[in-house]
Amino acid sequence: MPSQGRKPSSLTGVWRAVVEVGFILFLFYANLLMGEFNRTAGQGKTLAYALGDIFTLANFTIGLLAALIGYSVFEYLRKKL
Repeated sequence: MPSQGRKPSSLTGVWRAVVEVGFILFLFYANLLMGEFNRTAGQGKTLAYALGDIFTLANFTIGLLAALIGYSVFEYLRKKL
């Protein structure tokens, strides 16, 4: 009986890259938020203030570059091993 499996799409690799880079960005922002909220919570600041403080263009640029570098390194290691 022939297999009725799905044919892999050409976008599968792109979607995997988007998901992995997005996950790395999530971890970056989660780490930033934990640090910022802990630092500002003692001064009576709110979670909304901490969120506003971490979502900046500079932080996004740093996070995106780090995520792309991290993705590239893991892809290289995935193919080498």
